[in-house]
Amino acid sequence: MLPKTSSVHFLSGLGHIASHAVITLLALGIAFSVPTAASYVLFNWWPKVEGDAQALLYTELGFAAVLVLLFNLVKIAWDFRGQARMSNIASLIYARESDDWLARWGKEQQFRRLPWKRDVNIMAVTGYGTFAAPASPLRDVLQECYEIRVMLLNPDGPGAVAYAAAHADPAATLAQLRQEVRSSIDGLRQLRAAGKNVTVRFYDTPPFWKLIFTGEYVWVRCCHNSRDTDKFPEYVFALQPTKPNRGFFPAFYTYFLNSWNNAIHAEYVFDTDELVYRDVQGTEMRRETFPQQAANEVDMRPGLSVCAR
Repeated sequence: MLPKTSSVHFLSGLGHIASHAVITLLALGIAFSVPTAASYVLFNWWPKVEGDAQALLYTELGFAAVLVLLFNLVKIAWDFRGQARMSNIASLIYARESDDWLARWGKEQQFRRLPWKRDVNIMAVTGYGTFAAPASPLRDVLQECYEIRVMLLNPDGPGAVAYAAAHADPAATLAQLRQEVRSSIDGLRQLRAAGKNVTVRFYDTPPFWKLIFTGEYVWVRCCHNSRDTDKFPEYVFALQPTKPNRGFFPAFYTYFLNSWNNAIHAEYVFDTDELVYRDVQGTEMRRETFPQQAANEVDMRPGLSVCAR
């Protein structure tokens, strides 16, 4: 599959050229209109109002209102400049709080506008709502990738039990979690059969962050002890190539790499449907059969999804 960067860069270049052209034309229009406006005020408007007290009062009030509006605009621009500078330092490029159809549509557009995504790294609870469900935002994106690394919550580990215990119905939540993990594994198996390089590992601690790395961008959302993680804001941070240590991207990427390389986390083997545990040297210590779940044991309706996911 060929990269899609050429068309994206071409359209982006056209957008920059158009914006510069509009700004240039606007500056020229203002520059040419200033002498005309000044001449009209001095030679036409002022002689009419200098002897009329009422017209002069209206003129002063209008001028004061314009100054107030101008100063407020300057203050707003200054405040936004400060916020933009802080966002630039943090490398924050996108954020959303609601999860209505418009916000989801904006997120899908963000995914589509990214350059060709050679590799994707995911840390989620079950992964079902992230890439396995029919309406998941990453379902089509993963079709374009070559290497996919996924970390999911071990459905038989202590973290899954603790996560389920924080919900109203722990038994149903745990059963739903196991079924969603199985569905995610089946989806990844299909991607692997299509030639993708897919690796899956499981962590045993209660989940806190949901992370999606697509190239030089990371989608971040809290998922701590929550069935409905959509209530938490979602943030997108970007890597700054000229200042790679700046912003939150390197912090979250380091967190993911440390978790990924931690030998305590089991690796899933697609061929044998087993979890492999290794020591710090990478030597295999033991294998466990991955938990099976009957397809009809849990209702997989979208409204019952354990996490988003």
